[in-house]
Amino acid sequence: MEQDWKDKLGKAFSVSPDSQNEPEHHEQEQTPSIPANKQTLYVELDKKGRKGKSATLITGFEGTDDELKELARMLKTQCGVGGSTRDGEILIQGNFRDKIMGILKEQGFKVKRIGG
Repeated sequence: MEQDWKDKLGKAFSVSPDSQNEPEHHEQEQTPSIPANKQTLYVELDKKGRKGKSATLITGFEGTDDELKELARMLKTQCGVGGSTRDGEILIQGNFRDKIMGILKEQGFKVKRIGG
């Protein structure tokens, strides 16, 4: 009688706890976050590659991706618009430079405006 395909698969890829081929799990080392008052964020208005539509770009954030996403989420809800995070930058749809600068200053960040 022919073996079940699951039995064959079990022999090809061992599922036993004694298996020697288990990947090693390395815990990610958490880098200590830099406090907000020690960071300088740059806020600029960007229109390049957006068919003339403006977007507010926040750069210079130093921290984990989760902290960046949390900051972006807070800014998007405060402004009531969409946005995204990519490569350590936060992009907020629309021209909200002044409002974002005020929010970031309240959070304790040093903020500099780029451009006019």
